[in-house]
Amino acid sequence: MSFVPHSEADRQKMLRVIGVSSEEELFADIPEKLRLKGQLDIPPAVSEWEAVRILQELAAASRQLICFAGAGYYDHHAPAVVDHLIRRSEFYTAYTPYQAEVSQGTLQSIYEFQSMVCELTGLDVANASMYDGASAMAEAAMMARAIQKKRDKIVLSITANPHYRQVLDTYNLGLQMPVEIAPRTGSGVTDLDALKKLVDDETAGVIVQSPNFYGLIEDFEAAAGIAHDAGALLIAVVDPISLAILKSPGEAGADIAVAEGQPLGIPLSYGGPVLGLFAARQKHIRQMPGRIVGVTEDLEGKRGFVLTLQTREQHIRREKATSNICTNQGLCALAATIYLSTVGRDGLRRVAEASTQIAHYAYDRIVAETGLEPMFPDSPFFREFALKTKSPARDLIRRAAERGVLAGVALSRFPHIDVDDGLLVAFTEKRSKDDVELLLDVLKEE
Repeated sequence: MSFVPHSEADRQKMLRVIGVSSEEELFADIPEKLRLKGQLDIPPAVSEWEAVRILQELAAASRQLICFAGAGYYDHHAPAVVDHLIRRSEFYTAYTPYQAEVSQGTLQSIYEFQSMVCELTGLDVANASMYDGASAMAEAAMMARAIQKKRDKIVLSITANPHYRQVLDTYNLGLQMPVEIAPRTGSGVTDLDALKKLVDDETAGVIVQSPNFYGLIEDFEAAAGIAHDAGALLIAVVDPISLAILKSPGEAGADIAVAEGQPLGIPLSYGGPVLGLFAARQKHIRQMPGRIVGVTEDLEGKRGFVLTLQTREQHIRREKATSNICTNQGLCALAATIYLSTVGRDGLRRVAEASTQIAHYAYDRIVAETGLEPMFPDSPFFREFALKTKSPARDLIRRAAERGVLAGVALSRFPHIDVDDGLLVAFTEKRSKDDVELLLDVLKEE
C-alpha cells in the first residue's frame, strides 16, 4: 500500500520491539476463518474524472423510494438553509469548545439550541445535546438513580422504542440497574394498572414514551402521578415534532425529558449521525450528563458565553462524574437550531399538523379500501400506526420497493416487543395524497 509510510525495515523493527517474529504471529489470536486470504477485490486505480463518472453512473442507477418508514427516524423536510449554514467552515469542523474566548459563535449556537429544547419540552434546563435519543434515555435512567440515591430500579414501558431498550441493556452490563418492563394494554399503550404495581419504594425512575413505538399517544400525566406517588421520577421520551401540538412533558409532570432530534432538519443518512435532546428540572441540574452552555457578562459588561457545567469524567469531576459522555453532537445540534429558527413556532405547528392530517387521511383510506386491519384501532395516534398484514411484512416491503415505495417497517425486525409481525407506517408533511394512492395500490395487493 503506497500510502503507508513505513518501510519493510521499519515494520521488522516494530515486530522485534513488540516481541513477535512476523505479522502472522501478531494476528495469531484472530481465528483463521476470519482472516483475509489473498488480496482485496478492488478494481485498479483510475483517474479522478474516471472515478467521478463511475460514481455518477452508480447514482443514476439508484432508485428513490417514497418513504413511509419511521420507527424512530422520519423523512421530514429540511430547508436548504440548514445544509448551507452548517457547511460553513467555522462550524463544519468545530469540536467541543474548550476555550470560551475563541469559541463565542459555537457557544452561542449551543446556548440557543438549549433554550429551544427547554421551550419544546417545558422544562427548565437542557444540555448541549447527547449522541442520540437512545443514549439520552439510558443517561436519564442513570441520572434518576443518582438523584434518588438509595433507589436503583427503573421501570420501563414495553411500548418504548425497542432499540432504546437495547441501548439501556448495554449500559446496564456495567451498571447492574434492575430494570422491570411494564406491559401494554390491548390498545397498544402502557398498562397503567400494571405500571402502578411495579413502581415501589425501590424505583428511581419510570420511563414512558409518547408517541410510543407504535405511534400512539400515552398518558404522561397519569404516569407522572404513579411515579411521584411512589417517590420516583418520570422520564418522558418524546418526539420533538409532536411537541408543537401536544402538551409538553414539563406541563404533564415529567422530571426529565429526552428525545431523538433527527426530525429537526437532519436527513435520513442511513441511520446517522443523529442527535439526542435532554432536558430536566432546575433542581436536578447537578446530576445532568454532558455540558451546559450559559451566558454571562465580562468586566466591561459585555455579554459572553461560557461552559457553565461540565460533568464529564475528563474534567475535575473525574470519578464523581455523572456520565462518561465525552462530547455533544455539535453539528447536528446546530442543524436543529437553524431548523427551529427557520420554521419558527407556527411553522413547527404546521409541520406537526400536516403530518398528523395526512397520516389520519391515509389510515381511513387503508382501513376502508385495502382489507388490512389496524393493530390498535382504539387508540389515538400522531403520525404513525401499525397494520396487521396477511403475508410477512418483509415480503410486502420488498414487493412495494419494486413499485418505488418504501411501505414501512416490518415489526418482526425488532426484539423486545410483544408483536410477532406487522407493518409500521409513518407519514410526514412531505407525503402527498398522490403518495398515499401509490401506497394504497401496493397494500391492495395483499
